[in-house]
Formats: sequence, C-alpha cells, structure tokens
Amino acid sequence: MRVLLIIAACLVTALGASGDAYAQAGYDRPGGDLRSFSVKSADPAACAAACERDGKCRAWSFSYPLTAGTGAVCWLKGSVTPPAQNNCCISGVRGAAVAEPRNEAAEFAIDRQGGDYKELGVATDASGHSCKAACEADSKCRAWTYSRPGYLGAGARCFLKHEIKPPRRKPCCISGVVR
Repeated sequence: MRVLLIIAACLVTALGASGDAYAQAGYDRPGGDLRSFSVKSADPAACAAACERDGKCRAWSFSYPLTAGTGAVCWLKGSVTPPAQNNCCISGVRGAAVAEPRNEAAEFAIDRQGGDYKELGVATDASGHSCKAACEADSKCRAWTYSRPGYLGAGARCFLKHEIKPPRRKPCCISGVVR
C-alpha cells in the first residue's frame, strides 16, 4: 500500500510539473475560501501567483471587475472545490498555469488598441463572439476588440477597427482579425 501511495505522489508531482494543468476560463470555484483581496492589475496571473506563494492555498478563483467602480478580486481557497460555470471568473488549482483558451477565431487577453471606427455595447460573452459577429457583418471592419465588463465601464464594449493594430497583452480584452 505504501508503494502505491509513493507512486501516486510521484505521478501527481510529474503531472503538475509538466505544465499540462491550466486554469479554467469561464469557471468559478465557490466555497473553501481562505481569504480574498483586490487585484489592482486586474490580471488573473497575479491571483495564481498569490496561491503559489501561500502554503495553505490549494485552489483559487479570480473575478473580473464587475463594474468600472469595482476592481478585480482574487479568492484563495483552502480546498479544491468543484468548478462551476460562470463567465465572471477564471479559476484553477495550485500549480495550474493561467492559459486563456486558444483558437484561431479569437485572441484571449489581447487588446488591439487603435484603428477604431465604431464602438458598440454588447452582451457579456466569455468568448467575444458577439463582437466578432458584428465585425464579420460589416465589410469595413478588419479587426475587433471585445472589452469585458468592468474595464471600460459597467457593460461589455465592442470596438470595430478599420486597421489591424499590433496585439498587446491585456486581461481586459478578447480580440481578433477577420480581413
């Protein structure tokens, strides 16, 4: 029995060290709270790093700003609670890297600042799909940036662009190029 426990511990360590564990965008981990604090940078990576530094932390949830007046909040967890789907958050377990979802249609945590010709209010959307659809429907639009609620105002914003600007890492945004 002791040999099996040692083997299991080695496997867990190897899997955690491989970098294959990632945070889950669009999920919260309710319960098990040790403490919470505001994150001035509004970057979920700061929350994951705080969990790594706290010996009691087993998991974490990062809540994006809900409105322009409220900031982002990090919740450190003393236990690994089950994830619950919620667009407010990104969460993970200790050792999980913050990796935004990757696909060819959208650039997560990327802002393409400038080149705007139209700004729209859109529904809150974890994928930025509503903003991408607005850009695809407009022949003048070459690129788009979706700003999550709380970064530039209470609601989500969509910026349609007539120029393709360079990508810049910013947790506020999801961007893409269509033409």
